[in-house]
Amino acid sequence: MDFSIYGRNVTVSDRYREYAEEKIAKIEPLVESRHRLEAKVTKQPSAVTIELTVLGLKPVIRAEAASEDKFAAFDAAAKKLAERLRRARDRKKVHHGGHQRPTAVHEATASLPVVRADTPLYLQTADDVDGRVADAVPDQQTGESPVTIRRKVFPAARLSLDDAVDAMEMVGHDFYLFIDESTNTPSVVYRRRGWTYGVISLDEACDENADVQEEELTYRSATTA
Repeated sequence: MDFSIYGRNVTVSDRYREYAEEKIAKIEPLVESRHRLEAKVTKQPSAVTIELTVLGLKPVIRAEAASEDKFAAFDAAAKKLAERLRRARDRKKVHHGGHQRPTAVHEATASLPVVRADTPLYLQTADDVDGRVADAVPDQQTGESPVTIRRKVFPAARLSLDDAVDAMEMVGHDFYLFIDESTNTPSVVYRRRGWTYGVISLDEACDENADVQEEELTYRSATTA
């Protein structure tokens, strides 16, 4: 497995690179040799954020953590990544004919943090969102307005709703954009309270004055398993 590390607003020292390689060596048995692991170290005003991403997997597996101490941040991110890689490996065994019971969503995601709905994300601390504050810290101001907008463009993934939920949990996000393969519409799945999920879809064929269509679905139901 190839491993690369680079810094944003910070220089990655040889000592830190060696430390990172030692931590990644413990994760390497969980990743196939044809895949690549990328680490991004971002210096924020009050913390260092580590983003670890395994490239070549579908869905992508990612982990992120932040701390005032860059070594502690890397430890936390590496631990999260290892847990998600093990979970992905176990799920793959089930999908390829294993006879064990598939792990329920509430069990598989029990260790993941839940962002509070009563407070905007940008006002929550690193402890509130378990280190996922990189995008909450604004970039350098580029105009008169203090508000910045960061655009990211990703390849469109055509997935089932169940697979989109799995992909969201694997990257540790609270939402996931995808193309619903059953309806061929742009959709976003998101985490709700009580370990339930929601999905919003856009349909250009619908009349803009039509009522919003709603339905209740079951994760990995017997009809879709």
